[in-house]
Amino acid sequence: MQGYILDIKKAKNEDCIVSLLTPEKIKTLYRFYGARHPIVTTGYKIDFEAEIDSIQFMPKLRNITHLGYPWLSDIERLRVWQNFILLLYRHLKDVELPGPFYFEMLEHYASIWHLQNPKRSAVEAYLRLLEHEGRLHLPDSCFACGRKLEERIALIRAYLPAHPGCVIAPKFEAKKVRKAMKSLSTIELDDEEVESLWLTLNEGF
Repeated sequence: MQGYILDIKKAKNEDCIVSLLTPEKIKTLYRFYGARHPIVTTGYKIDFEAEIDSIQFMPKLRNITHLGYPWLSDIERLRVWQNFILLLYRHLKDVELPGPFYFEMLEHYASIWHLQNPKRSAVEAYLRLLEHEGRLHLPDSCFACGRKLEERIALIRAYLPAHPGCVIAPKFEAKKVRKAMKSLSTIELDDEEVESLWLTLNEGF
């Protein structure tokens, strides 16, 4: 079975509890510490076995094999990936059966993470997530006051659009944001705008 490590929590001694996103569900498994055991790291994709033991309170994580990507040795790309994974875990932590979308999203972006600025990939992945969940709001009316938006807009958490005077948040050209949301692409946004969207994304899904 394959999955992405969403979260690792320490248990007794050096043992830990690992949350994994698989194609079917989010699995919570117990990982026993051992000198010869492969290290488990948040964000890594692994092949594994879940061993059910009637004595233990949860299945054990066994026979781990890391499934590497060429960008894992790039510290900056890995840092952005792990931050995105952490945000995804917080978003899904109370969901056992999230459906295949989230696993497939990680599969897609993990395969192209080395091809462009990882913050662009993270923002584009988030746009896809918002669209999938029905939360992607085109910048037509202000989230705060309900009135029509003009040429300049602000985006708050979850990329909700508002008048720059209604909220304290990064400001953008409405036309560029609308194109990005429709195409689910950051190609028309400059690096400074992408950085602002990345920082907003880090406020939470």
